[in-house]
Amino acid sequence: MALPQLTDTDRTEALARALAVRRERSEVRSRLKDGRVTLAEVLGSEGDMIGRIRVRQLLESLPGVGTARAAQALAELHIADNRRVQGLGTRQREQLLERFPS
Repeated sequence: MALPQLTDTDRTEALARALAVRRERSEVRSRLKDGRVTLAEVLGSEGDMIGRIRVRQLLESLPGVGTARAAQALAELHIADNRRVQGLGTRQREQLLERFPS
């Protein structure tokens, strides 16, 4: 399937939207790291932007959780390493909140 031909304006707009979304995700992870929001608040919030964050990145943003602890938690909870927040089931969300209480 051929990619659509984008005009320079379309390409510029798409790049700007992508940059804005990346900044929003970064801001969410930063607020989580600083303790301004809890994991429960992030998992409970609706929105496409939050849903596209990888669970591993979200866990690594928690204070006191690094790559090893996040990987161990994902393995023990049987959550794929590349799973995104929007792909989590109800039980998986509950297990994450039990594992990482606010």
